[in-house]
Amino acid sequence: MKTIVAGREPVTPTEFIELALGIDLELFTGSAAESALERAARLDVAHEVLADLRVSDPETAAYAESLLRTLPLKTLRPASRHPRRTVRRPAKTGAVASSAAAA
Repeated sequence: MKTIVAGREPVTPTEFIELALGIDLELFTGSAAESALERAARLDVAHEVLADLRVSDPETAAYAESLLRTLPLKTLRPASRHPRRTVRRPAKTGAVASSAAAA
């Protein structure tokens, strides 16, 4: 059975929450790559939306307010310029043969 919210089929749990609650999660959680100016602007808008939500939907407002207290997700660091090298050591076949001969 497919889950359809507001005529759309969410692919991820985050999309499901955004469609079901009608709020943008990134507005309240932010991005790890945002600048201080972008963060200040985002928080201004988030607080305005939160004030409207407190009047219209207190339960969703409480959830959104809890999101404001979370840290933004860290983006993955770019791969190192020098990939890690693995060293393969040749198997010691002589050691096995000499221990068998000694026995």
